Amino acid sequence: MHEVVVNLHMHTRYSDGTGTHRDIAKAALAAGVDAVIVTDHNVLVQGFEGYYKEKNKKIMLLVGEEVHDQARDPQKNHLLVLGAGRELAAFAESPQLLINQVRDAGGLSFLAHPDDPETPAFKELDISWDDWSVQNYTGIELWNALSELKTVVPTKLHGAFYAFFPSFVAHQPIPATIERWDELLSQGRPVVAIGGSDAHALLMSMGPISRVIFPYEFHFRTVNTHVILDDPLSGEIHADKKAIYAALAEGHCFVGYDLPASTRGFRFTAQGLERTAFMGDELPAKGGVTLQAKLPADAEIRLLKDGEVVQTWKKSASMTHITTDAGVYRIEAYLKYLGKLRGWIYSNPIYVR
Repeated sequence: MHEVVVNLHMHTRYSDGTGTHRDIAKAALAAGVDAVIVTDHNVLVQGFEGYYKEKNKKIMLLVGEEVHDQARDPQKNHLLVLGAGRELAAFAESPQLLINQVRDAGGLSFLAHPDDPETPAFKELDISWDDWSVQNYTGIELWNALSELKTVVPTKLHGAFYAFFPSFVAHQPIPATIERWDELLSQGRPVVAIGGSDAHALLMSMGPISRVIFPYEFHFRTVNTHVILDDPLSGEIHADKKAIYAALAEGHCFVGYDLPASTRGFRFTAQGLERTAFMGDELPAKGGVTLQAKLPADAEIRLLKDGEVVQTWKKSASMTHITTDAGVYRIEAYLKYLGKLRGWIYSNPIYVR
């Protein structure tokens, strides 16, 4: 298996970011990720997809879109659209119609920042997803780094602190988002979880203090989506783009917070009587199933079934659990960082039926 570290959900000058596509590629090369997916608001920017190279390193840059109804106040129900190949912002008024159009175009749709609270101190509105009647979307953005920032800045003083010490921001996905994801999974819906940086690199000023919140390169070192492929990237953009999106569609990926320590190398598998399943796959419970996880470093590992913790391993780099019970199984891993236990890895589930 071959792992590709993807940072997705970010914005350029074509919407409300400050950088160019080349700025993003340069930051991604410095951060050490393998691919980035740019998603400007309500515009599918053409002409920038491809491999960007610097010395002996290269980065794959793909372009999607973040679509929402600009006429709505507040502007809730943002949808990340990947791989559709055409502009779909005209369908933003109806989230279900938009999702259907994405599907018909062969694209992927992820509910962006499902919980994105208001921040009165900075006059930021609540732009959470609120139309939960929708069906047939690919997944949700489980961990949005910018949405989490909004949960820790009740005052401008808090904002100033995190502007200069951004490493203290991230703790875990917003708990309500995790609960919603588990609820959807319990309904038998194969909802794929991804992590997004929502990078804008905005210049913020408060009196004499000015600071970029947060630079692209910093964001790219934090919340990433690690995609697992059967074959290595070929270097041919169209084939590699197809492989990345196919893996995301299947849930062959996990969310990793790479700032405390790299999450490269994490694997979660299940061995049944006849075959092995990976994240996003389904496996029969009959005859028993052996669940296994391997981590790149010691951590607190939690195995969850249908949203409930069934077993915990302290300071371990691996786990094994044998079961005959059907359910939706997933892994969470936690590391101590900057004095607190923080979320490190969130796997997509294995479905034992």
